[in-house]
Amino acid sequence: MVISSLAHGVTRRAEAFGDAVSEALFEPVIRLGVTGLARSGKTVFITSLVANLLDRGRMPQLAAVAEGRIEAAFLRPQPNHLIPRFNFETHLAEMTGGAPVWPDSTRAVSELRVSLRVRPNGMLSGFQGTRTVHLDIVDYPGEWLLDLALLDKSFAEWSAEVLRRITLRSEADEFLRTLAQIDPAVDLDEPAAKALAENFAAYLKAARLAGFSDCTPGRFLLPGDLEGSPVLTFAPLPVDARAGRRSLWRTFEKRYEAYKSQVVKPFFRDHFSKIDRQVVLVDVLGAIHNGPMAVEDMRGGLADIMSAFRPGRNAWLTRLLLGKRVDKILFAATKADHLHHTQHPQLTAIIQALTREATDRAQFAGAQTAALSIASLRATVEETLRHDGVDLECVRGRLLEDGRQAAFYPGDLPDEPSQLLTPARQGAERWLDQDYQVMKFSPSPMSLRPGSGPPHIRLDRAAEFLIGDKL
Repeated sequence: MVISSLAHGVTRRAEAFGDAVSEALFEPVIRLGVTGLARSGKTVFITSLVANLLDRGRMPQLAAVAEGRIEAAFLRPQPNHLIPRFNFETHLAEMTGGAPVWPDSTRAVSELRVSLRVRPNGMLSGFQGTRTVHLDIVDYPGEWLLDLALLDKSFAEWSAEVLRRITLRSEADEFLRTLAQIDPAVDLDEPAAKALAENFAAYLKAARLAGFSDCTPGRFLLPGDLEGSPVLTFAPLPVDARAGRRSLWRTFEKRYEAYKSQVVKPFFRDHFSKIDRQVVLVDVLGAIHNGPMAVEDMRGGLADIMSAFRPGRNAWLTRLLLGKRVDKILFAATKADHLHHTQHPQLTAIIQALTREATDRAQFAGAQTAALSIASLRATVEETLRHDGVDLECVRGRLLEDGRQAAFYPGDLPDEPSQLLTPARQGAERWLDQDYQVMKFSPSPMSLRPGSGPPHIRLDRAAEFLIGDKL
């Protein structure tokens, strides 16, 4: 019986090894990471992308579809049994039912595998049969990716940056009042420490709702099973030279370092280091609506995100990646359906300008980047209305707040992105020429045609950039 069990174990390991070798040699795997800052539409993007790969009638800009080389697409069990499966079927039903709603946002890492049976092209295509290409989609919160920037900062440096940044933000008033009553040099008082950390977490949540991107540490927003643990019970403190070994300041410093070593590093080791392609979704329109400070904050957040794609940036990440790097990165400005198509070039130019510094600083050593304006699920139709003798290019959709149909004119985005980025860099509190409005639309009821996925804007172009060369 023991020998039989041993033999069975050896056989299973041999089969697993054989499967891995077969997959590596004959069934290539593309690991696509999907992330973005708050309310950028990660769940909608993945759901619509998968639905449109399974039913490809709306994907003419994906070359393998246009050439008729994708013979089949189907969902397969993901290879990692320890990561939750992305709940594709539920999200698609929510988005496309008779009373559609937006699905819940990303709160943890999840995965989904889509397998594509593809005919080759080129001169030797007649001598080659079809092959299977696996697309493993990894969904994770953008707030967690921003935490990478903490690895190069001490507790004192991080605290100084945060306290300088939040001084003028009304969302931080309660936290700053509580902090003013704290002496960092006194011995740790756990209830007082917990109250301060809770106030800081409340500020982060309010700042995210206000459109700010620099909301680190990310697990304060999505704590999961770490909620209430010491590793999430700290907050920024002013440096105090009197602080002794048992002081509040030293305790928070130790917890900050534990957060980096026990929370941030394992995420990059277990998930990020295995990604081949990456899409970063950005709610540019939301930031513009929230004003110049939100736009500048987003620009800095994107630069911090890009630090994750620079293997040479720090010794720890270099050792972790062992020369592996993400070789294609797409920045996508989402919710393009909230604008008339005549405004899409301006939106694309703005996302290109917002990421220019980020991509320049990253020094990709050969990685390709691109920027697009997209809508993963089109929720509006276009309409031209005449007002005071002027034609206004509008969009019409179902309002999120009450379900009414309404036409909306958001205002013209500037032709030159510097008209937004310059006042944002200069610290302007509001736009001088106009306020840019944002309307929140619900998904529209729809009946999907056989063979066609949900309606979208440029999702097929995004897919062509991200995976087209592998098909």
